[in-house]
Amino acid sequence: MSSDEGNAMGLQTIHFPYDSFDVVGENKDILKSNIKILKDNPSLNIQIEGHCDERGGSQYNLALGEKRANAVKTQIVAGGIAGSRVTIISMGKEHPIAQGSGEESWAKNRRANFVITSK
Repeated sequence: MSSDEGNAMGLQTIHFPYDSFDVVGENKDILKSNIKILKDNPSLNIQIEGHCDERGGSQYNLALGEKRANAVKTQIVAGGIAGSRVTIISMGKEHPIAQGSGEESWAKNRRANFVITSK
């Protein structure tokens, strides 16, 4: 069950600007909503997967994906969720959700999605 698939108990994927790991705009509200879901379901554990678009080298994108996942985890923990409930992994650019080379696809692929690891 993952937020990319829309079946992660209401958790929603966070998207990022190009070459950034800052949670900005409407994604701040999405993250607040995700924190509320985690608070309302105290036995829920998640993994945050950091993703990048196809541009840039593999090593660079693995590092950026990790920064994205860590940035989201940091804010979740700051929102009152125990860090022990949250793991992270970087997927780099290896698992795009949208195919194609253009801003529309790239924007969808720059993300941190949530995978439920246990209920």
